[in-house]
Amino acid sequence: MLYYIGSFIQHYWGPGRLLQSYTVLILIALYEGFLLTQLLLPKFYDKLPHDRGREFTLTAEAAKGKPTGAGVVFITLFVVLCFVIIPLNRTQIFIVLLTWFMMLTGYLDDRSLTSWGEYKKGLLDLIISLVASFILMKYCASESEDGFIHFWLPILSDTIIVSPWVFILISTILLWLSINTTNCTDGVDGLSGSLVLVALLTMGAIFYFILGHVDIAAYLLVPHLSDGATWGVITFLLAGILMGYLWHNAYPSKVMMGDAGSRALGFYIGAAVMVSRNPFLILATSSIMFVNGGMGLMKVFLLRFFKIHIFKEVRFPLHDHLRKNHGWSPTQVLMKFLIMQLLITSALVGLFFKVR
Repeated sequence: MLYYIGSFIQHYWGPGRLLQSYTVLILIALYEGFLLTQLLLPKFYDKLPHDRGREFTLTAEAAKGKPTGAGVVFITLFVVLCFVIIPLNRTQIFIVLLTWFMMLTGYLDDRSLTSWGEYKKGLLDLIISLVASFILMKYCASESEDGFIHFWLPILSDTIIVSPWVFILISTILLWLSINTTNCTDGVDGLSGSLVLVALLTMGAIFYFILGHVDIAAYLLVPHLSDGATWGVITFLLAGILMGYLWHNAYPSKVMMGDAGSRALGFYIGAAVMVSRNPFLILATSSIMFVNGGMGLMKVFLLRFFKIHIFKEVRFPLHDHLRKNHGWSPTQVLMKFLIMQLLITSALVGLFFKVR
């Protein structure tokens, strides 16, 4: 809306054209997202469900009684601000709305007196991931000149053509893993939100400064994304909103995002990575979350379906193991995981874009 307002008022007031600058829109989105979330979130504490203590976690008693499911507030705000600030295309509208629906599945579980269970949530994740994958497949094909889906990969200087069904398979698996590993990481104050913030800022910068810039994309031998700047604004908006949430979730937290927040954030990260057309970028954005939560998912999967025991002496999510067996405090877990993710992100982004 602001973009179109700028095109109208610039005829009467010259500086109004700044509302059509994506740099200005990013700044507006980042700051407005932060300020509105930081100011509005506490007003919903008494309306949110309250944590009943998570089973098998070290923080069950500390979390018990705190308002949870804050994702219903900040993801809804994200959707509203997307339509107010950003000139969205059809694919972006679908992804933003699917992010909200993913939030809704988590919120309904947060407020339910009995957990929905792993299989029910897993099936919902799969359905939404599959729908999103079809939408992203059509989008990525439309972004190429020849109508085929092109992946750009580490080390290879040329792109490779990927069949639609291979894209859908990779996208669905990546989205499902991103949703669930992000959800598993949400167990220490500020941890999941801080790691997701690194992912969002990374993808926002990649969209705006590299993929969305014709000359830089050509120099780095990566496909140009015609609406990369718009994806950048969307991603920075969500980053600003997440900063507003972390203002209240910093240790000791006053509120928790719950499944409503973590599942939606994981979904958006996965979708952003697939939009970039390099699925390996998920390693740059979310490797610590994949290790922290993904190894636990693998451990449960192998034990439940194949009776194979791995990591018998390791407790998952890994942050629980480090707290219980190595005496790490919540702050130590947050800072050390964050440092490791920043080091990995810096190294892999440089590797993916320059070693080609």
